[in-house]
Amino acid sequence: MRIHRLLYIGGLVPALTLSLEYQVIEIPVGQQGAQYANLPRPVRGMSTAIVLERFGEPLSKTAAVGQPPISRWHYQHFTVYFESDTVIDSVLPHTPVHRLPE
Repeated sequence: MRIHRLLYIGGLVPALTLSLEYQVIEIPVGQQGAQYANLPRPVRGMSTAIVLERFGEPLSKTAAVGQPPISRWHYQHFTVYFESDTVIDSVLPHTPVHRLPE
């Protein structure tokens, strides 16, 4: 009886894996967020006070972690990274162009 079960399961697994389908959509990094590429963003060296003055309050803030302390401020179309109170970078988040079927 055990041999029959193993044969049945052994035959079922390959059948299931053959019926699975998937699709990989690759978007080159240079094309991610391209619609906001020319949007004014904070630049390296700006203080938190200047960022607040020019860009307003962020949608959310991520607390500082590590040494040196690195924190993030999330705006609608970009994220600003700070080391202590100084901007080290601002980046465009990945915006999916195509959605995978649910």
